[in-house]
Amino acid sequence: MLDWSQLLLPALYSSVAVFILSSLIHTVIKWHAPDYHGVPNEDEVRAALRKSGVQPGQYMIPFCKEGKQDPATIQKMVEGPIASLTVRPNGAIHMGGFLFKWFVYCFVVSMLAGYVAHFTLPAQAEYMKVFRVVGTTAWLAYAWGGPSDAIWMGKPWGSTIKYMIDGFLYALLTAGCFAWQWPHA
Repeated sequence: MLDWSQLLLPALYSSVAVFILSSLIHTVIKWHAPDYHGVPNEDEVRAALRKSGVQPGQYMIPFCKEGKQDPATIQKMVEGPIASLTVRPNGAIHMGGFLFKWFVYCFVVSMLAGYVAHFTLPAQAEYMKVFRVVGTTAWLAYAWGGPSDAIWMGKPWGSTIKYMIDGFLYALLTAGCFAWQWPHA
């Protein structure tokens, strides 16, 4: 039977460590800053979107209803641009909510990685065995959704690879916290 309390402390440690590292990556190192660009004539684009009445959600331009590409849609694709667009609600961005959700996500990833390790490894597993199982599981959670976005949504591969490297670093921290806190033989 799983005693969830055995997973709480390493999950908390790793969540804090990942939160700190991700904050450093995005606010001090800023290696993702070149991944994002403004559109030419941003004010005109914003005005056109406002005028269109677009609501928060995800959009494809041009839009193919039910994936059917009729000649008019194909012509729109040839003319371009082709875009995927996420529209958020209007208003100032309050980072507190995003940061809280990110921390909760880190905690859930850590708990799930610990859960997998608990049912995969013996109770007194060696440090490196815990490290490998937790690290692999955490890396899958933190990084391997990115290629799907690169394939289907057109996210640039350079940006995707950088986020996968971030995920690898987060996985190393998660693995280290669990391996350190695991009862060893």
